Formats: sequence, structure tokens, C-alpha cells
Amino acid sequence: MKYFPLLLAFLISSGLFAQAPDRARLESLTEQHWQAGLRLLNEIVSMPNDAVFPEQIEVNIQWCEQVFAARTWTTERLETGGIPLLLVEKKQPNAAKTALFYFHVDGQAVDISKWDQPNAYEPVLKAQAANGTWEALPMERLRTEYHPDWRIFGRSTSDDKGPLAMLITAWDALTEAGISPDYSVKIILDFEEEQGSPRLPAAVIQYQDKLSADLMLIMDGPRHTSNLPTLSYGARGISELFLTTYGPKLPQHSGHYGNYAPNPALLMSQLLASMKDENGRVVIPGFYDGITFTEAEQKIFTAVPDNEPAVKKRLGLGRTDQVGKSYQESINYPSLNIRGMSAGYTGAQATTIIPATAVAELDMRLVPESDPLRLFGLIKDHIRKQGFHIVDKDPTDEERMTFPKIVKVNTSISYQAFRTPMDSPTGAWLRKAMNRAFGQDPVQIRISGGSIPISPFVDALGIPAVTIPTVNADNNQHSPNENLRLGNYKEGILTIMSVLSEKMY
Repeated sequence: MKYFPLLLAFLISSGLFAQAPDRARLESLTEQHWQAGLRLLNEIVSMPNDAVFPEQIEVNIQWCEQVFAARTWTTERLETGGIPLLLVEKKQPNAAKTALFYFHVDGQAVDISKWDQPNAYEPVLKAQAANGTWEALPMERLRTEYHPDWRIFGRSTSDDKGPLAMLITAWDALTEAGISPDYSVKIILDFEEEQGSPRLPAAVIQYQDKLSADLMLIMDGPRHTSNLPTLSYGARGISELFLTTYGPKLPQHSGHYGNYAPNPALLMSQLLASMKDENGRVVIPGFYDGITFTEAEQKIFTAVPDNEPAVKKRLGLGRTDQVGKSYQESINYPSLNIRGMSAGYTGAQATTIIPATAVAELDMRLVPESDPLRLFGLIKDHIRKQGFHIVDKDPTDEERMTFPKIVKVNTSISYQAFRTPMDSPTGAWLRKAMNRAFGQDPVQIRISGGSIPISPFVDALGIPAVTIPTVNADNNQHSPNENLRLGNYKEGILTIMSVLSEKMY
């Protein structure tokens, strides 16, 4: 009998993991806890979280500190010189490995005039009517009724407070069932992601000892459009170019100076049009260098169950760019996108002028093979070949008189791309967990089209990273009427429980 306490301690520290909960057990635990999780979601969404207003973010940071402290997790603010990061940690006895989870808690700005409810920070339960409109329902109906296609509408329900509420709910459910991971867990909470996480790369280097882990799991972004369970093994990076072309020093009457003073909007249009062909491919030499796909990688693309005719119909597209042979192949190339242009005035503010300047902002989505500095150099070389003189600030009078075509070029790099091999141990471990939860392998995406600030972690910590998206693809993230489908919320809780209860490799 004297060995029984030691045996019990061993079982508590490691033996609880001997039998991971099967699908039926995971579904039962989800059913028991999802309504408590919804109350948690409504609570967190009710806090405004626009990072432009640090006082809003402070409320969110304090809420996170309190919620995790109540569950005996440790919390630490990592100072960045601006809004801090929050590191949350739960060490497991005798754990040999550590998983680092990433969430962001800030949200996009709100223009409430575009929302179909009076307050974007007051969650509203809605059901879709036969005519396609969304009608509000009393939140109390969820106590006795449930429909997977009902949705909670509110800012950050999907991006990214919903997944955080899923994780907390999953943790509570497993804890009550006496189940814990066989690995330690760290969570990094980012409160400036929607602002481009400007201080995160330096902070990761500064605090890399505190952030050290064996792998990283990102809880952000939507599932595949099929809404099947999904794993994404990478994300494109993002960088920006800011272009300004110049006409007369001041706007001029288009009657007096039309046909005489060059129009900067036309110059900008000609310059931008020179960068791509009619099929949307960048014609700048070397832009796609280093990107080739093996037969195995082509099979990865075709295995994703995209319904491209449905996508084109939903987007109203009679044709698509021909960068890749499919949607999946296309997002494995870097992109060059005109995200906005401005010159003169239109509509009620229109005036008959030759504008003084034209402005264009471009973004480049990056893949691991595309070095943004190299691409910037290629683009600048191309601009010079179009006869432009490049400056990095507004031209002087002398420059105006010397160079017939001038363009100001400024650039920035938000963060690089990352990609983890699908056949890595991390990928196999996650597929095993999700297969246990859903009875089938998840949809596997080699790299997602969007950008998330993960490459600083991958580079500084030297660890693999995989995204576990959980929310519905049609969630209107970044837009009015952002929402989270109830079926996705339930399955998200189940997904995270499967990962937390899967024995790490």
C-alpha cells in the first residue's frame, strides 16, 4: 500500500492521458459546456477593442488577465513600447514539450451606420429568413433551442474573440472531466494585429526565452469554404508600396491647361497598367522566380475541395486572373494588388481640373520564396524603364524641371510568409487529433492567402507553425455584420479539446 500514493501521483501527472476521449466523449463534453462558452463569448465581444483607442484595449487586457488567473494560469504583460502583448502560461507536471498558441484580441474599426444592429459590440442572435435577410432572435432561446446555422453577430465574434472563447471553454470542459494535456501550454495574446502588429517582431526577439516552445498553433482565420475541419500550414506575408505621380504644382483648370499640362492620374494609370498583362500576371522580369511546384504539391492543391464555379458566382466574376491554374495554386504565388487610388474628385465634389498628384497604394502578398526587398528592387527597376525618375519625398522645383516623369516611391514590410511541411510531425499530430474528433482527415491547405504575423515567431524561435481555423468562411470579418455560426462555435470547442487531449509526439 505504501506505493499507492506514488502510483496515484503518477496517474494524475501522466496516466490521465492514457485514454484520450473519443469522438462521442468529445461531443458530450461540448454539449455540456457550449452554452457556458456562449456566455463567455458574449461577455468578451461586449468590450470594444479598436487598437486605435488604447483605453479600449486596456479593458480587454484586464479581462484576459482575470479570466486566466481564475483558472490558475500565470499571466505576464510583455512591454513593447506601446500596447503590450500578454503571455499566458499553464505548466504541466513532467511535461517534456510546450505548445505556443496565438490569438489576437483587437478588432477592426466599426462604422455602425453599415451594421444591421444598433451596437456592433452588443452580440445579437440571428436566424436567416427565407428571403435571405437576417432576423434578430432573443438570446434566451438558446437555453432551450439550437440550430447550427443561427449566428451571433458582433465585432470580433469570428476575428478573433470567438476562437479565444472556444479555447477557454474547451479548457474548462476538459478540466471538469479530469483531462489535461501531456504538454505545457503558452498563449500569446496580440492586441495590435489589426494594426499590423508593428511592435511584435522586435518583441518576439526581446522575449524569445519566455516564448520558447516546440511548436506554434494559430487560432485565427476561417475554415475552408466547404466549412469542413481545416488545417493551414502557412500564410502569405504582406508588404506595401506607396506611389505618387506629379502633374502641375497646383490643380489647374482643365479647359485652360488640358492637352498641355500632363495629368498625373494618366501617368499613374499607365505605370500601373505596365506592371501586369491582361490575364493578371505580373510582367516584371523575375517577379515569380524561384516558385515551382512538384507533382506532389499539385496533388495537394487538387485535394482541396474548392468549388470554383460557386466562388465565381458568389463574387460575380466572369473570368479570373491566370496566375495559377487553380485558386489554390494562385495563392502560392506572390501577388501585386492595387488596393486604392486617388486623384482629383468625383461625384458631388467633382471639379474640372487637372489634379496636382495621383496616389496609388499597392500591397504585395508574399510567399516564402519571395524576398520583399528583392521584389521592391525589381519593381523600381521596372518603373525606371518606363521613363520615371524615382524620389522618396516630394520633388523639388529643380527636379520638376529636370525630369519629365517623376514618381515618389515608399515601401514598408509588415511581415514575411511562413510555411510548415505537411508531412512534419506537427502535421501528423494535428491530423490524428482532428480525425479522432471528426472521423476524417481535415482539409489541408499548403498556404493560406491571407496574412498573419507569425513569421517572427517561426524565425526567432525556430519552430513549426500550423493554423487551426474554426470559424465560418462567410463571417464578414473586417466588414459590417461580422458573425459566428453556432455550428462552428460548437465544432471549434470540440476541435480544441481534441488537440489539447492528443498526446504530443
